[in-house]
Amino acid sequence: MTSGFDGKVAFVTGAARGQGRAHCVALARAGADIVAQDLARPLPGVPYDSPTSADLDETVKLVEAEGRRIVVEQGDVRDLDHLKGLAQRGVDELGRIDVVVANAGICIPAPWNEITPDILRDTLDINVVGVWNTVMATASHMAAGGGGSIILISSYAGKKVQPFMVPYATSKHAVTGMTRAFAAELGPLGIRVNSIHPGGVNTPMGSGDMQVRLAAAGETNPRLNNMGTPFLDTYAAEPEQISDAVLFLASAASSFVTAEHLSVDGGAQYF
Repeated sequence: MTSGFDGKVAFVTGAARGQGRAHCVALARAGADIVAQDLARPLPGVPYDSPTSADLDETVKLVEAEGRRIVVEQGDVRDLDHLKGLAQRGVDELGRIDVVVANAGICIPAPWNEITPDILRDTLDINVVGVWNTVMATASHMAAGGGGSIILISSYAGKKVQPFMVPYATSKHAVTGMTRAFAAELGPLGIRVNSIHPGGVNTPMGSGDMQVRLAAAGETNPRLNNMGTPFLDTYAAEPEQISDAVLFLASAASSFVTAEHLSVDGGAQYF
């Protein structure tokens, strides 16, 4: 079944699994063809399991099962030339780019005094520079096609402090500001730019040693542990619930919405 995305093309980073895969499948189910990107190899320093090429292959299968076309490449969002090349390939093979979802990101929890320069640098390079690269690689194609919707995936941590994640919170606040700045300058080109701010989401980012690292960090300042508790009984969203917000911001239903920051966190930002 399609719902307003027939003939549209969506460009999604971090597409191998989790939220990125869910966004690809949801957009494909709604009628869009997909340009998908992921590093799909080990990420040094992260405490959770890294995505693999097999994960990315599964995303391809799921999109194709919806009857849509997909252009896919492994690569690093820190590499602007890679993203530019993929965007051009997407336009060459699929005709256009209408929707961009800058989803790729990493999270490495640690108390403030255990953060290393490498953790800070890698987090900012992927979560901030990678998002900037994604917009820079795609915006001109969107403008040439008459406009579209760019959706930057920030976080609850981009609105309120998420404890024991100084680099992550810094990066996601930067994405919030980047949303407003790009929205202001790309508006005359018919491009809307908004951000989505998930709280906890059930994805592989919670795998491996992630929970152990979070618990250890929490022991250094226990009174911060309850920050960001949702008002709803369910602690974490499913990836598809974030995709619902992506579909809204990508669709004509949000045609006069730009520079907005949409939370999907169960109220966690207010706790």
